[in-house]
Amino acid sequence: MGDDHMTNHTIGVTGATGALGGRVAARIARLGVSQRLIVRDINRAPEYPGSSAAMAAYEDTEAFARACRGVDTLFLVSATESEDRIDVHLSAVDGAVKAGVSRIVYLSFLRAGPAATFTFARTHFFTEAHIRSTGVRYTFLRPALYLDLLPDWVGHDGVVRGPAGEGRVAWVSRDDVADVATAVLTDPVTALRSDNATYDVTGPEALSLGATVDRLSTLTGRPVRYVPETREEALESRRGGAPDWAVEGWVSSYEAIASGELDVVAPTVPELTGHPAQSIEGFLRRHPSALSHVAV
Repeated sequence: MGDDHMTNHTIGVTGATGALGGRVAARIARLGVSQRLIVRDINRAPEYPGSSAAMAAYEDTEAFARACRGVDTLFLVSATESEDRIDVHLSAVDGAVKAGVSRIVYLSFLRAGPAATFTFARTHFFTEAHIRSTGVRYTFLRPALYLDLLPDWVGHDGVVRGPAGEGRVAWVSRDDVADVATAVLTDPVTALRSDNATYDVTGPEALSLGATVDRLSTLTGRPVRYVPETREEALESRRGGAPDWAVEGWVSSYEAIASGELDVVAPTVPELTGHPAQSIEGFLRRHPSALSHVAV
């Protein structure tokens, strides 16, 4: 790509070919706000009026810096889970800072911390810490587990298995997270208020997995149930050739529920977007075939 399109300040959006970044890019486009879509594959970049595209991988600091040239605020979607995810994130942050980005809105995770039960949440904590250390303005969005991915937790036999105990989680829809991100990125008042702020982004109620599957079963008419597992059973059932870090991440997501770390209901969605957070009922009304893989 040439340098002509990099002279004006604009919002940089990563992950525009993905589920969350794509939603944010589409919302920004509808508002008529100028944006730079930073993607790994330029051929897959969405085309919107007022948008440009630049190609860069997070782990290529120099290329990412070039892609961010002229960007004032960067929406940094967390990279796909990997063993070196922290290094990948830090490289992207360093590239953005080198390019002169003055504010980073980072998509983190609920209760990110150095000793978080959910191993992937630890990665987010260290990414947040690095962003803080650069001195740029920041906003950290910490969503709960995605409501959109809940159907994937249900096997074809209608069973959710895992060591979640009686812990609870306030499942949040990607649409709500995207609405929050868009408000933080584009609304001047919200942007000012969110400088150097951290927001938990959750659904409207916290439910145990038992209560969650009961709700799913009632709403869809399909038999869904929760079967608790021990940690050892969960690790064994999920190995199947997957790397240890991935298996630990999957299992620890259930354990984070059991620990109570995800038992958070935050008012962020209604406060920043003006509409209520989407419930399981609302999600299934929009996605009536979400559990079509479960036998009746």
